[in-house]
Amino acid sequence: MKNMAVIGAGTMGNGIAHSFAQSGYRVNLIDIDEIALNKALQTISKNLDRMLEKGVISNDQKTSTIKNITTYTDINKGVENTSLVVEAATENEAVKIEIFKILDETSPKNTILATNTSSISITKIAAATKRPGKVIGMHFMNPVPIMPLVEIISGYNTDKSVTDFIVKLTKEIGKTPVLANDYPGFIANRILMPMINEAIEALQCGVSGVLEIDSIMKLGMAHPMGPLELADFIGLDVCLSILEVMFKGFKNPKYAPNPLLVNMVKAGNLGKKSGEGFYNYAKENKAIVPANRFIKI
Repeated sequence: MKNMAVIGAGTMGNGIAHSFAQSGYRVNLIDIDEIALNKALQTISKNLDRMLEKGVISNDQKTSTIKNITTYTDINKGVENTSLVVEAATENEAVKIEIFKILDETSPKNTILATNTSSISITKIAAATKRPGKVIGMHFMNPVPIMPLVEIISGYNTDKSVTDFIVKLTKEIGKTPVLANDYPGFIANRILMPMINEAIEALQCGVSGVLEIDSIMKLGMAHPMGPLELADFIGLDVCLSILEVMFKGFKNPKYAPNPLLVNMVKAGNLGKKSGEGFYNYAKENKAIVPANRFIKI
């Protein structure tokens, strides 16, 4: 079980690849975009440098981690001889289902297929394959190399032996597995996203400003990051997608995305990755976007 693959070289994908490679696994990092793969390797190298500076790893560990990662743009070649594939593509149900159909056809029959989805039904994804018993959710937290939690979600037909194995494997790479059942948003986002949504509601209604809302949650609730800054960090498009999944799944209005969030995503203001969300990341002082952009008139 030392050969595995990661699908998607974005923020989550490169973090997952980093974590497995640092733990001695040979990782095939797969993405259709060669530029994204090169950027992922640069990100992993920079993150390893930070760990090296802090004395968390040695030079030899950094070198071996980089050597353990091989990049591929061809998914067929990338999943050969793997015992585990972790999909970390965009949070889109149709995209993930299509990827799992391909993985089911191209990966070895005994390979476990995991998805890093933060809200989408594991059962539905598994049903698109001929091996539903070997499909499972592994929801890593961002930034993956630092955050210890991995939410482990079994689908309706996931074999218990697969769940047990993934729990053991998660511990082997230095993470803490926590089990959740397969319902929209699982646990982490079922609790987190309504909080973020309510913070956006408070902002839009003019209850308080961005800095004030974030400061209250940091100083009063001991959160390391306020909900609006956290939403920027996660990606407002991702937040919207998760809320839409929960709203559709539960038919409960408390999960309905705030209209301001919807409009910001439509405008392309996705948070840190686009340079602007509730904060402006294009400026060194991370200047806040003017309040009149948010408050409901």
